[in-house]
Amino acid sequence: MAIKRGLGRGLEALIPTNTRVGQGVSQIAITSIQLNPRQPRATIDTEELAELAESIRKHGILQPIVVSQTENTGEYRLIAGQRRLQAAAIVEMHTIPAIVRDTTTESEMLELALIENIQRSNLNPLETARAYNSLVEDFGMSHEEISKQVGKSRTTISNSIRLLRLSESVQMALSKKQISEGHARAIIGISNPEEQEHILRKIISERLNVRQTETVVQGLSVSTTKPNLISEKSVEEIDLEDRLRNSVGTKIKLHRNHNGSGRLVIYFYSDEDLETLTNRLIDT
Repeated sequence: MAIKRGLGRGLEALIPTNTRVGQGVSQIAITSIQLNPRQPRATIDTEELAELAESIRKHGILQPIVVSQTENTGEYRLIAGQRRLQAAAIVEMHTIPAIVRDTTTESEMLELALIENIQRSNLNPLETARAYNSLVEDFGMSHEEISKQVGKSRTTISNSIRLLRLSESVQMALSKKQISEGHARAIIGISNPEEQEHILRKIISERLNVRQTETVVQGLSVSTTKPNLISEKSVEEIDLEDRLRNSVGTKIKLHRNHNGSGRLVIYFYSDEDLETLTNRLIDT
């Protein structure tokens, strides 16, 4: 059943950022700790993990992991510190310093784990998008509730989740860093998966930057039978688009005619995006 609420208390009250070994920390057997099945991080860089293991071998664990006790006595569920836990296992540590957090329900523990990982982990854009989406689908949180919990704007949350609309090939390219998140956001403007993959191949083969990709996407979505539109934007017009985009927080396109008229297109991608833009423009 979906949970129609956020955590209702600050993350810092549950997982302090400045706790060090020795401050209310327990030594817990590594074999008694279960991994979180909802861990947002899908992949861990093996080289980084090896470096962390070597550091732990020399200096020990400086920042304790965070766990929650399960219904079974002596067993724990990991909330934060997956890389530290795996690195400790690599160097054959038997116990690991941990902070044990009380959680009201299993659902709260899972929700907390997602939020903590989003805030602290160096997740790739798709891992973050899936974590946000899980908070929406599994816990009934609104984009606004998520934004308050993780300190991001609601538009950022909505735009992140939209990445999941990309075709499988485009998502894979984003995960492998063959394209940037900016490229991916431009490709979302094309709804047809085959056309998305066509743009993907063009980006990779021609090494297009984000601006060039947006131009290609615009060319697919806008009719070429508009002779009154100026095909080349001036530096001033491009700069104006950038300033407007930074101010409003979403994609904006300026189209000018030879006679000085034209249109300014503001893009939104969900009902929540539209509400946010409306409030921002009216308040301004």
